[in-house]
Amino acid sequence: MSEQKHDWPRVRLHVVTGKGGTGKSTVAAALALALATHGKNVLLCEVEGRQGIARMFDVDPLPYEERRIATGLPGPEGNPGVVHALHIDPESALLEYLAMYYKLGRAGRALDRFGVVEFATTIAPGVRDVLLTGKVFEAVQRNSRNKKAIRYDAVVLDAPPTGRIAQFLNVNNELAGLARMGPIKSQADTVMTLFRSPRTAVHLVTVLEEMPVQETADGIEELRAARLPVGGVVVNLVRPRDLDRGDLAAALEGNMDRAAIRSDLKEAGVQDGNGLVDGLVAEAGDHAERRALEDDQRALVSELEVPTYELPRLAGGVDLGGLYELATALREQGMA
Repeated sequence: MSEQKHDWPRVRLHVVTGKGGTGKSTVAAALALALATHGKNVLLCEVEGRQGIARMFDVDPLPYEERRIATGLPGPEGNPGVVHALHIDPESALLEYLAMYYKLGRAGRALDRFGVVEFATTIAPGVRDVLLTGKVFEAVQRNSRNKKAIRYDAVVLDAPPTGRIAQFLNVNNELAGLARMGPIKSQADTVMTLFRSPRTAVHLVTVLEEMPVQETADGIEELRAARLPVGGVVVNLVRPRDLDRGDLAAALEGNMDRAAIRSDLKEAGVQDGNGLVDGLVAEAGDHAERRALEDDQRALVSELEVPTYELPRLAGGVDLGGLYELATALREQGMA
């Protein structure tokens, strides 16, 4: 059976961002599972220090090293790939950078005790972002000559929120007043070459509410202004569509057929007591009102003119089984 086609065949680095509360980390994890199909290796990275990957996959807190955490979705021939995870913290990234470029070895690790790491990552946030993105770059760029490290078919980065994503990825601008030459400037230039190439896509996660949708639109505008490649928009936490258009209209207007509802309840063996029908009618009205607001926001999302994917709100919350359910939905819609 031929491999299923998807929308991002050339992309090696999938950056996932979104306003806080939209579920961007959940979407990043689901995307990694979806990409790990047909025997592919995928690395899921986080850079915000929250150990969100460990909580989602119910594993021990991640160290600064790549750990296998799950198998991906199986392909048509039943050969799932593997998802590895990496928690990137600026302190460890700086020590690795010093060891790589200045061969400091133990002396580099000793610098941590003197507060050099805290100084470099607090006083100079642009340097911090170069260190974090530099590690992601290294994972994407690996080739067969590096026998000791795993070569990944795709890397998924659970990135900072939408309000900071252009600044985080546009490391050259952040370094403009700090480093005009030297290894760290050279690293920033190299990272930007990847970030602005067709091998990268920045996906934005939103929910169907006014502020997240507006922030998504603003984020797309900022990314394009910085010449960073916009990927797709994932509409997360979509409510089920339990009522058809006619019932929605009746619920909005408060004209639902109470007699028919009582009849349906009776047929199901449920007695109309304690204002059950009135409660159901009120709940239907709230649901219809919410659906109308969501439809307005969905129309605005469609005007963004980028590929759009939708993920349902899971009734039982998001556990590992829920992540696989969301991963399946992303793959079926062509995102992976």
